[in-house]
Amino acid sequence: MLSSEAADLSPSHSSTHVIAISTSADSASDQCTPIKLPISPTVTPLKAHLQDIENAFATLAKERAEALMVVSGVSFQAQKQRLVDLALRIRLPTIFAQREFVEAGGLMSYGESAREFNRRAAFYVDKIMKGAKPADLPMQQPTRFFLVINRKTADAIGLAIPLQLLVLADEVIE
Repeated sequence: MLSSEAADLSPSHSSTHVIAISTSADSASDQCTPIKLPISPTVTPLKAHLQDIENAFATLAKERAEALMVVSGVSFQAQKQRLVDLALRIRLPTIFAQREFVEAGGLMSYGESAREFNRRAAFYVDKIMKGAKPADLPMQQPTRFFLVINRKTADAIGLAIPLQLLVLADEVIE
């Protein structure tokens, strides 16, 4: 469970301001369910089309956001380096849903394995191609989530990652 360790990332703050970026405000709101953490984050969905990403990060800097959660969809995959670079430029601790963002220099990710997601997708494609009706197939949700932390990025933005969180990480990129 990450709840107590997440609070250790920013122990001097009584609350952390989290902004979710998505391709639509509705999508961000839907994906930002109440989070049970001792730091009581304030979740503010921010509508950001790809052309508005730079403006979104300028807003984050102006509002002195303490953390950023990128709720990303397919449209952000092609922009991953841009998102990572903008977060690094304003020294904003950022968590992503996909590990590829961390491999590109992002701070951390917490999400399902892309390999497992693709395996489940292939299962559905196979069933549909064999004649199954999509509405008859069971809905599956991820059963395992992976925490990946980039220590080099943490050092670059001046963030000390607590040992307890590093121990919980499935992978730490040095």
